[in-house]
Amino acid sequence: MPKAANDSKNSRRQYFPGLKNWKYVAINVFLIFHIFAISCWCLPMANPFVQVCRSAVRPYFQWTGLFQSWDMFSPQPETTNSYLEAIVIYKDGSTQIWSFPRMELLSLTNRYSKERYRKFVEVLLDDKNSALWPDVARYVARLPSIRAGDPQKVLLLAKWSTIIYHEDGSFTRTPLDENVFYRYDVKPEDLQ
Repeated sequence: MPKAANDSKNSRRQYFPGLKNWKYVAINVFLIFHIFAISCWCLPMANPFVQVCRSAVRPYFQWTGLFQSWDMFSPQPETTNSYLEAIVIYKDGSTQIWSFPRMELLSLTNRYSKERYRKFVEVLLDDKNSALWPDVARYVARLPSIRAGDPQKVLLLAKWSTIIYHEDGSFTRTPLDENVFYRYDVKPEDLQ
């Protein structure tokens, strides 16, 4: 009986001898492409060759969520600690505050799957991306727990504190500041 099982495996190898080699080639091509793409994306240079490579791999990095910029490590790293909340006003006049995930408040396992929200908030707060604001407000209005209460208006609220570096190497932060940077009137079709 064991011999028949071996004969079956050998006969499959005879019919598909290139299948095993094809798998190795595909894996190696993917690894080489991925290492090359990461190298081009992360090089802190701006020469024409690197720019062309970045343009070529940009769709892949945006689709996979693997993009990273060097601003986190630059000589002037971000000096603000910011987060985003939404104030939802319901038809009955009641309100609810909904917070986008904040990494410092999440468990390690939740942080792993929601880390992208940190970059999302950073991008969203830039005025150049104001075209995204209505979609974000609609997203909040469509959340099942919010949709059930019949929301009328969504206000997007940015909260931030500036981090101040002192000569002795210590840091302090300013009091928390906040700004409603977008107001959205929820339409009935937004909730469908």
